[in-house]
Amino acid sequence: MATSPARPEDQLGWLLSTVSHAFTTELTAALEEAAVTPRAHCVLSVALQGEYTQGALAQAIGLDKTTMVVTIDALERAGLVERRTSSEDRRARVIAVTEAGEAKVAEGQRIVEQIQADVLSELSPDSRAAFVEALRQLASQRLPGPVQCQMTARRRAPRSVAAA
Repeated sequence: MATSPARPEDQLGWLLSTVSHAFTTELTAALEEAAVTPRAHCVLSVALQGEYTQGALAQAIGLDKTTMVVTIDALERAGLVERRTSSEDRRARVIAVTEAGEAKVAEGQRIVEQIQADVLSELSPDSRAAFVEALRQLASQRLPGPVQCQMTARRRAPRSVAAA
């Protein structure tokens, strides 16, 4: 006896993908007010936390090196970051967030927090905490990054360089 195919809303991959895409789209639209993308906001936010080379920053965020170069180039042209000599190793160049970049992070953070709170408000307070903790656990333990495979999972094409 054949079983009926699973409905998309019963499949974890479909649920995660759908929610991720919808959330990212809403966040992207909201961050347009600050003239920054979610990726650029993430790069700026993490770069503020320490002295990172471009490669170390890419690894910390989970971006490939090419995407990081394009993003840093756009942020540098916008005056939000500078490539500087490391204070610990003068042979290394690090990504330093400028004052304008710090202001952009603060503006973007208010928007990010508002969108996150609005999205999570659909859940009860107990469900919110459990949901975020479950995602955190999956992201740090079972699904910390992609596995090696022959057919790479497709990702949407990045927006224009200026929007990076």
